[in-house]
Amino acid sequence: MKFSFLANTPMGLERVVANEIEALGYKTTLENGRVFFTGDEKTIVETNLKLRTAERIRIIIGDFNVTTFDGLFEAVKELPWSDILGPDADFPVTGKSHKSTLYSVPDVQRITKKAIVEHLKEAFKLDGKLPETGARYKVDINILKDRALLTIDTSGDGLHKRGYRVSQGEAPIKETLAAAMLQLANYTGSNPLVDPFCGSGTIAIEAAMIAKNIAPGSNRTFDAENWDIIPEDMWTSLRNKYEEEALYDKDVEVYASDIDGKMIEVAKENAEEVGLLEEIKFTVQDVHDLNDIKDHTQIVTNPPYGERIGEAKAVEDMYRKIGQLMEQNDTLNVYLMTSNKEFEIIIGKRATHRRKLFNGYIETTYYQYWGKK
Repeated sequence: MKFSFLANTPMGLERVVANEIEALGYKTTLENGRVFFTGDEKTIVETNLKLRTAERIRIIIGDFNVTTFDGLFEAVKELPWSDILGPDADFPVTGKSHKSTLYSVPDVQRITKKAIVEHLKEAFKLDGKLPETGARYKVDINILKDRALLTIDTSGDGLHKRGYRVSQGEAPIKETLAAAMLQLANYTGSNPLVDPFCGSGTIAIEAAMIAKNIAPGSNRTFDAENWDIIPEDMWTSLRNKYEEEALYDKDVEVYASDIDGKMIEVAKENAEEVGLLEEIKFTVQDVHDLNDIKDHTQIVTNPPYGERIGEAKAVEDMYRKIGQLMEQNDTLNVYLMTSNKEFEIIIGKRATHRRKLFNGYIETTYYQYWGKK
């Protein structure tokens, strides 16, 4: 069966996600926060298991203009729901509406749900209330400027939930954003990687997974695993294939440190959950004690931003330390994300490249300093 898909992406990372999808052999088109592509049942399995930077994978089931509730009901009812949903499907409906005639989201959701119910009743010749005891198909309707886009979520939990985060700190970076930072740094595992502000270990763990070609979805399940339209052995065979392609014996140099010993314990627990505890060298260390970095090392890090009262000077001193490390070794590559707009001024060095990224709702700049080859 042929499907149109969209991958949800963090703002500013559409091209990074598209590159991953294209590497799997699919053509893409981009919109803000979305990457569109087409494929089949196998595509659902591949993208969920393999994509490191996408937030979730959705099937597009409808795309039309609408200005009345009657029109919405009829258009939704005509869509091919029974090609995907079974008679006992559990299909919660979420919705958004922006700059549209149909602005009441609860009404939009209710009418969408009612239209799907009527479609399934007719398709499967059912009477009464639908059981909704089977597999889950999360339906979303998003109306923007009177254009309704209806999708079915294949992922379930967001793809940032890899299944290895046993515990976390106060403000953990999402696994998908950490992977995007590494991809923007062109990290492959061939150079030593250092994260001197590792927190719960996300960047270091994602780095080790990239270096060893471990599929990011290998440690979790997805809603579409329970769908009748995908043969169960397709999930099994592709999981086995990616497991065989993983480079578990590859030597990697990943160093992760933090001044907070409790966070290092959390990071170790998370690394152990994904089988990478022995691959990452965790240490309790103040960034000011970081010295003797090997040539061509890549520092990829998300340090404190200094937004709390009283933190600014200490954080600026940390930033200056990173600048000193670059002065000491001109082959050092630094990739650092912060909301502090003064970073280049504080360390006295202009970045080779800058990129705006969002860490949750915080607008940040990803400063990239390329060392000598």
